[in-house]
Amino acid sequence: MSRIETFASIYERAAERKGGQAGLEQLMSTSLEEDEIGQYKDAQLLSEMSKKVFQSGFVWRIVEAKWPAYEKAFFDFEPFKVLMLSPEQLQDRASDATLIRHLKKTMAIYDNAHMVNDIAREQGSFAEYVASWPSENITGLWAELKRKGNRLGGNTGPYFLRAIGKDTFLLTGDVQGYLKAHHLVDYGFSSKAGLKQVQSVFNQWQQESGRSLADISRILACSVGDNRI
Repeated sequence: MSRIETFASIYERAAERKGGQAGLEQLMSTSLEEDEIGQYKDAQLLSEMSKKVFQSGFVWRIVEAKWPAYEKAFFDFEPFKVLMLSPEQLQDRASDATLIRHLKKTMAIYDNAHMVNDIAREQGSFAEYVASWPSENITGLWAELKRKGNRLGGNTGPYFLRAIGKDTFLLTGDVQGYLKAHHLVDYGFSSKAGLKQVQSVFNQWQQESGRSLADISRILACSVGDNRI
């Protein structure tokens, strides 16, 4: 691995590209505190998780427009109610014209309801499980979502976490490009070793800057490439 660039230098470059510090800061988002995330209902998290699964590789605004119909079709995403659906009922929903015709993603709703329900039984609630996960090992939570859930690999799991306010960085094309160009990762971004290296780099920047992982991710993306934050 190469020497890590100071975050101050990255911030300065990003601010120059965004018309100054004020312009850059307007692009930042606010992560929620642990107790705020812990107050979510598990049904809310299953809904947002399912939405991100459908938005992966699809037009986000179309999914948003159809989501009220999904809330109705899947009982407001109450996990125990989703788990009562039969294979035939899931098949019917996967072919419903008011929804999105995609069997595998529809089945992911059911599978992820199992994950949410199982973790809730062990931890008290799925929301508390996510809320208490330490940010200095956020890639570990990515791995758990991928391992225990369905279709939550790649950036889908991280996008879900960002959507609910859990502090996380994203491996967008710009972020990956920067890390590769600066030789900060020796392994693939989907590998355990590669993610460990990425986490270490972000942890160092967080210790230097005192900023959230989400802010660091956005600022890094704004400092290079096409600014996909």
